Amino acid sequence: MPQREPSETRILTVASEHLRTFGLKRFTVVAVAEEAGMTHANVYRYFPSKGALIDAVVDLWLKATERRLADIADGPDPADDKLERLILALAKANRDLLSEDPHLFAALSLAVAKRHAISRRNRTRVRALFERVVDEGIATGVFEPRDRDRAIAFVIDATHRFIHPASLALEADVPLASVDTRLSTLIRVILRVLGSGIV
Repeated sequence: MPQREPSETRILTVASEHLRTFGLKRFTVVAVAEEAGMTHANVYRYFPSKGALIDAVVDLWLKATERRLADIADGPDPADDKLERLILALAKANRDLLSEDPHLFAALSLAVAKRHAISRRNRTRVRALFERVVDEGIATGVFEPRDRDRAIAFVIDATHRFIHPASLALEADVPLASVDTRLSTLIRVILRVLGSGIV
């Protein structure tokens, strides 16, 4: 990963603070530039638009989450344990963002809904982690699907409502204990399906 210039790092730090504090509607490049101690023209040297700057802030969170998921996928645990932990970690990361940082969650939701490049890249990288774990499970005999691609699609589709920002926002008022119970049940079903050759 290329090293960021100090000015770019400073812009992103201030922009992250402003987005979390003021939200999308009150976020301005001028205010970010002023607090960063530079002109707004200098900000545009690094980020061509307000939207690009907001996406860069969201991308910081996405990549940090991807690193935590990659640590799970790269771990020594059996594939079924890793798949369960991957699903739980991704669901928790998105759910925590909704409750703890609603302005950043709103920016993430917009990027996903509008299919911004950062969202598409994140989806590709996260899917690759799930594919790697499923492939490992197939290689070790933990999973025995009839069709590898259908099995991966099943996992992605089944977990959608617990991971996708739009679904999380719709169920924001559902008690956490209820969500956890449903997700645990779903994971048991997923592991049983992958291990039994149903898909």
